[in-house]
Amino acid sequence: MEKTKTNQPVQEKGSWDWDVGEKKIVSTTYCSTQFEWIEEFQASPDGEKIAMVAKVGGFEFSVCETGDIWDPPYEKIWHLGYGPDGRLVALVAQDGEWTVAVNGQTWEETYGFLWGSMFSADGKTIAVAAQQNMEYGMVIDGKPWKKFFENANQFALSNKGDRSAAVVQTKSFAQADILAYQKGCYTVAVDGDPWEREFVNVWTPVFSPDGSRIAAQVRTSLYDYTVAVDSQTWSRAFAGVWTPLFAPKDKSVVAPVRERGKWGMARNGEIIWEPVFDQCWHQQFSHNRENLWAIVAPQYGHFTLARDGQAWKTRFPVVTDLVLAPQGQRAAALAKDDKNQWTVITDDTAWPGRYAMVWPAVFSPNGEHLVAKVERNGKYTFVLDGKELSESFDQAWDPVFSPDGDKIMLRYIKDDAYFRRVVRREDFK
Repeated sequence: MEKTKTNQPVQEKGSWDWDVGEKKIVSTTYCSTQFEWIEEFQASPDGEKIAMVAKVGGFEFSVCETGDIWDPPYEKIWHLGYGPDGRLVALVAQDGEWTVAVNGQTWEETYGFLWGSMFSADGKTIAVAAQQNMEYGMVIDGKPWKKFFENANQFALSNKGDRSAAVVQTKSFAQADILAYQKGCYTVAVDGDPWEREFVNVWTPVFSPDGSRIAAQVRTSLYDYTVAVDSQTWSRAFAGVWTPLFAPKDKSVVAPVRERGKWGMARNGEIIWEPVFDQCWHQQFSHNRENLWAIVAPQYGHFTLARDGQAWKTRFPVVTDLVLAPQGQRAAALAKDDKNQWTVITDDTAWPGRYAMVWPAVFSPNGEHLVAKVERNGKYTFVLDGKELSESFDQAWDPVFSPDGDKIMLRYIKDDAYFRRVVRREDFK
């Protein structure tokens, strides 16, 4: 097998085609008539390609990308998708062994099983979770950790892709060996090297923005939860914690914490948001590094957003997928009402439309505009600042703003064909 080249150039939005208009990329009827069956379509970030897994023979599968077929075929293919740099990646099996295929070329090494493809922020690095000889670890650009473990999960990759981590089991214990379990059998392995300290449980390891540090939720006893940073725990324990986050300004660590039956926020173990919420999680720092946002429930079953501990007045039974504007103070999230209809909330106000589904919203580069893909009555369309596009489609992908924010690229399927279209903001009425 040929080894994948990983030094491919990253796709830059400025180099994409931003001429206004619709371009037909390929007919999808070719795919449905050429093969016995096909799987879900995947669109490239620049919209110029579309791909899917296809059954090409009795027990053979391949990938069809805009009419071109990967050769040779494989026994199994799954987790097909495009990376941030536009390369098409899939997990493939041949003769019962799994590897990674990138643009049709496979890594040299094979494994008993692979899952959970991850990419660095620029897409140059590809990592996967792996099982080999009933031990578990990670493989980065075809290179496995030097040590695999009896159990590994909660895999993570740094933004640059130069470091990787996972929760690992360091000691074997019988199914009913409660005493051994309570002494601590789990820790975080970074690049395959486990922390020296072990815990009752560990969850969600996260890297600092520069990848130099790592933090995780830990349970030090059956009843005490806290955060460990580079294996060192906060000096204070809580009744519960959620996923930690590094502050981009000073590398401090913040995490939602539970105390006296309520949730708040702590920084390096010290309370910064008083525990007054029924729930508090999914925190993010604004891009100007000044404000901390989170999804909160000021009352049971009433969710909204909070900035620096101050909750919005707009409340819904469900709020999820918090996103922040690249500049300024704006935030947005998805919200579901008591009729199971979805919308977008931003600036403490809900968009007027209600939909069967809404996908995470996207801010323009200057943060002034917000666009999202939505579904209604089995059809898909796009909404900009609460205004719907007049057309609907059979399938669609997330919209993308041009670098200047004046145009939006749409990717969709209609009338048995895949299209790439660039529109102006004025096209939303």
